[in-house]
Amino acid sequence: MASNNFIDYVKLICRSGKGGAGSHHFFRAKGLPNGGPDGGDGGRGGHIILEGNSQLWTLLHLQYQKHVFAKDGEGGGENLRSGAQGEDIVLQVPLGTVARDPDGTHLLEITEHGQRLILVPGGRGGWGNDHFKNSINQAPTYAQPGEPAIEAIIILELKLLADVGLVGFPNAGKSTLLSVVSAAKPKIADYAFTTLVPNLGVVAYRDYKSFVMADIPGIIEGAAEGKGLGTRFLRHIERNSTLLFMISCDSPNIAAEYQVLLGELEQFNPELLEKKRLLAITKSDMIDEELEAEIRETLPADIPSIFISSLTNKNIMQLKDMIWKVLEENRKNAAPAKREGFGEEEREEWAS
Repeated sequence: MASNNFIDYVKLICRSGKGGAGSHHFFRAKGLPNGGPDGGDGGRGGHIILEGNSQLWTLLHLQYQKHVFAKDGEGGGENLRSGAQGEDIVLQVPLGTVARDPDGTHLLEITEHGQRLILVPGGRGGWGNDHFKNSINQAPTYAQPGEPAIEAIIILELKLLADVGLVGFPNAGKSTLLSVVSAAKPKIADYAFTTLVPNLGVVAYRDYKSFVMADIPGIIEGAAEGKGLGTRFLRHIERNSTLLFMISCDSPNIAAEYQVLLGELEQFNPELLEKKRLLAITKSDMIDEELEAEIRETLPADIPSIFISSLTNKNIMQLKDMIWKVLEENRKNAAPAKREGFGEEEREEWAS
């Protein structure tokens, strides 16, 4: 995925359609000049809807679509004819798209292919005068106007959906590992911040199984406060079910580096600490067995760890086995996900 084509943040100015006005028409025919009310209802204004599409991986197609305006509903007519509903606008978005308003309030999240949620509801159409007739007032001359359109600034953010997220400081070997275990071709170089956008790769496993791995741009101390690449890419880690921490074997203090990474995640979102974690000590082709044994004694005791080398494929299959075991545990323990977004009662109310 080319860096200039990866867009994970867009701001849209949205306006739903206003509802059509109800009609205050009266029936007229030859020999019946004073017929009763027969004004129809106005049509609902168009919704703005988000729909999940598993074939999309970026918000690039929405980058230049700054204004999203739905059609207005039409007014009611004579003979109880209802006005046409305004045409809805359906925006296709990748799975993991989150909608917020400018002050950060969470509106909805798209997590399933084909899932549709109303982002901005259209105004309801007004009732025609036929609704207001009764035994006392048999010829009402009034009807409801349609509800106004809703205007809103909407921010769409993408959180990559992946089974495994690679977490580590810059130049820890994350992109190299992804290029070895998948067909992804991230940029690889011997300097920090080579990876400026997340990269996804499908990792083949035994018996034609597979899982998705995400290479997240490197974290530095203070990232949760906006340093380095800041929080821009930390949110992608939220959608990964398992976190693989990667620290180079030449680190002066692997345990301390691990704690720094853990602290940044906790500061950004404490719930990230509830995810299953694994630790891979990278570039281990540079050390011998004796030094590896010494380093192993200093590793954190509360996380499964393994020494790997993407250059020589050392323990790469064993790493896959560890990851798959954790993913299987996650799937067994996973509860049915609750859909978020416009409330069920509200969706039914606005659907008509």
